[in-house]
Amino acid sequence: MSNNSAIGVFDSGIGGLTVVKSIVESMPQENIIYFGDTAHVPYGTRSKRQILHYVLSDVKFLNTFDLKAVVIACNTADSVARQAVEDAYPDLPVFGVVDPASRLAAAQTRNKKIGVIATKATVESGAYEKAIAAYDSEVDVLSAACPLLVPLVENGRFQVGDIVIETVVREYLDPLLAEGIDTLVLGCTHYPLLQDVITHLYPDLNVISSSDAAAAKLLGTLIREGLCNEEPGSDRKYFVSDDAEGVDKLARVFMREDLGGTFRQVDVE
Repeated sequence: MSNNSAIGVFDSGIGGLTVVKSIVESMPQENIIYFGDTAHVPYGTRSKRQILHYVLSDVKFLNTFDLKAVVIACNTADSVARQAVEDAYPDLPVFGVVDPASRLAAAQTRNKKIGVIATKATVESGAYEKAIAAYDSEVDVLSAACPLLVPLVENGRFQVGDIVIETVVREYLDPLLAEGIDTLVLGCTHYPLLQDVITHLYPDLNVISSSDAAAAKLLGTLIREGLCNEEPGSDRKYFVSDDAEGVDKLARVFMREDLGGTFRQVDVE
């Protein structure tokens, strides 16, 4: 492990590219290896046993590269399998998305009522409730599973003024706002693309992106440990477990840049 070792990032699909985007924006010099397990997407509807198996296979692949850290860029995987990854790779620094977003939400809420929108598996894990309570036990956390948001985002329905996405967002968020939340955690890596829609519909709501929070935590740690890459330029590699050609269009959605032809398909156990 050295300063120019890569940061490994993985997700069940390519939603984790929102985390990569946040890392690139704050640490453009860092080398990144991304893996999207598109053969098994989504993790959010899988059993705990399946998620554990997939996650450990993902990290096993990433660990074939020279890494200085691995980022679990999937709220479901972080919620269910974070401890298993740390146990299996005790010498590899592991970063997630749940804890950084929880810490930020607990610090920023004014009335101690926080909403979390996420996948069914993340909500059922109670990961955000536990993480937020660790920072402030008096906070009331209201979580909602939002199964319609991921397919809508992947179909490009995330623009302000789109009546379909705005109707669905209101369906999920109105009950949380009725309970008085003043802070909302976007507990899925797809959801940062909905931030403009949400702030348009609820301008007084404090919205926290787990992708941005994870990148900020990673940057702070690398600075503190003296592990920032100081060499010019950066090397970024992108892998998926299925349909490498088909992910290019979606990748442009999440990264807001053309990554055409950069994805390579690999087989994982």
